[in-house]
Amino acid sequence: MPAKKRNTKKILGWTGGILLTLILLIGGVAIYLSAKWKPLLTEKIKEGVYSGSNHLYQVNFKDIHLNLITGNLVLDSVFLTPDTNVFNQLKAIKKAPTHLFRIKLAHLKLSRIGILTAYFDKKIKINSIQLDHPSIDMIYHKVPKKIDTTEVEQTLYQQISKSIKSIRIGGINVVDADFDYYSGLKKLNGVKHLTLNAKDILVDSLSQYDTTRVFHAKNIGFELSGYKSTTKDKMYTITVDTVRGSFSKKTLHVRGVKLTPLYPDLTFSRKYNAQKDRYDLSFKEINLTGVDFISLNNDGNLHAKRLEIGPAKVAVFLNRELPPPNFDKGKNYPHNALKRLPIETLIDTLSINKIDIDYTEYNVKTKERGTLHLTNLGGKILNITNDSLRLVKKNHAYADLTTHVMGTGKLNVKIDFNLTDKAASFSYVGHVSPFNLKVLNPLSKSLGLVTIDDGNVKSVDFNISANERGSSGTVKFAYNDLKINLLKEDENGVKEKKGLLSFLANTILIKNDNPTKGEALRVSNITFVRVPQASFFNLMWKSVFIGIRETVGIGVVPVKPMKEPISSKKAERIKKRAERKAEREKN
Repeated sequence: MPAKKRNTKKILGWTGGILLTLILLIGGVAIYLSAKWKPLLTEKIKEGVYSGSNHLYQVNFKDIHLNLITGNLVLDSVFLTPDTNVFNQLKAIKKAPTHLFRIKLAHLKLSRIGILTAYFDKKIKINSIQLDHPSIDMIYHKVPKKIDTTEVEQTLYQQISKSIKSIRIGGINVVDADFDYYSGLKKLNGVKHLTLNAKDILVDSLSQYDTTRVFHAKNIGFELSGYKSTTKDKMYTITVDTVRGSFSKKTLHVRGVKLTPLYPDLTFSRKYNAQKDRYDLSFKEINLTGVDFISLNNDGNLHAKRLEIGPAKVAVFLNRELPPPNFDKGKNYPHNALKRLPIETLIDTLSINKIDIDYTEYNVKTKERGTLHLTNLGGKILNITNDSLRLVKKNHAYADLTTHVMGTGKLNVKIDFNLTDKAASFSYVGHVSPFNLKVLNPLSKSLGLVTIDDGNVKSVDFNISANERGSSGTVKFAYNDLKINLLKEDENGVKEKKGLLSFLANTILIKNDNPTKGEALRVSNITFVRVPQASFFNLMWKSVFIGIRETVGIGVVPVKPMKEPISSKKAERIKKRAERKAEREKN
């Protein structure tokens, strides 16, 4: 072999040997340092969590794996738990957070940690932190609000600055988490497949005052997909396609929300002792913008600039064969329900877009369903709040809504809610544009045994003041050529016209036009006393309906009163009787 080739071979051999020796040396040093640093790192991690949380949280893990060459760190069997004694102490001095967290996961992975920078410069730099399939419990506690004080709370940087100069993390990723939300010891809800991403986290002397960051991150985003659960009463399923949110953009987008009954309408209603609305809801989109996520986390308050709902379909069914519930439905007026919300709420604007509503009642006498269709409901509601500070400045909510009755007559209604009045007072004005009255026949025939042969609405205008006790106001109903038929059922259930009564009604009772020729428009002044079993919307439409009856000329005919509520024992007997009847009809 030539001398040149032998020398080259020797050089390659020496180089290979040196490289191999260096690799073995570095590997040995890495193993040695890893073993030596393991207890030190364990102590530092636990101390960092404990100090950084003001002694509120402790972290424990089974083992720690450090690779000095790659800068990767893995913690096994990690548990983050709050110290309830510390929480109670903070609560006593009104410094406790609204939410506590319990987290457990099999592995916590930290990649590309700057080990030497952390050791010599006291600067922690991590490329990413990943939590795979963690279990996260978020516990809400009602805590006393912080008192105004001149004492300035220390920032996170100020708390750690004695031992660490800065912390920079490229991203924190929570993948496919199980998330459960509690109020105290009571579990309120749970979701699976939650993904959370926090980007560009920085804690240093400058970033502590950076208002563009949320919890020290440039952005925190989260996503939930494929949510499904059954309500506690086992009567509905709730499904959600996706939920996406961004802390920096202050947005929350929800897609494909459905509340689906588990039973057909009559079967559903007969599982209760009294009348109960059955809902079938489908919302394509629900969007929140201007959400104050920090206030939501720190104080449990929901503040948002805008809430947009729709397109959506809403179906409501009520079985009138059952007695009404034995409680005052006045507590469910929208502004009364708002007062009862467990969290402080402020939504500047609620925007409603393309919502179709079907309200159906089952008439036990005709054994038929009558449905009122309200299509393309849209509009805005302003100042939805139970925030005591906001209510001092602005204590009214305003709704301006438009829809089409039975797909034809355009209805516009404006509602003024007094949010602080103990009697839940509100007022509303509205206008209905022209339509042919015969479109109401599917409703009037099934529920009232009345059909409309002819008649045109020119306009309906109403101006009404109301509260929990009742309502009063004026109704202007302009129409022409009104003719009706009163119906009865024969023994086979076939509806037929009451010829004589229909003739008498059209010639004696009913006034066919308003205004009549040569006369001014008749205006009805109405007073309506609400019974406890009547709902908010029942009060609204019945107040207008009474005015229409007066104008048409049938105000002298008494309105059939709402059934009285009954005892629970009697209600149970009626329920069983209805179930037996339904079984016979089925067979």
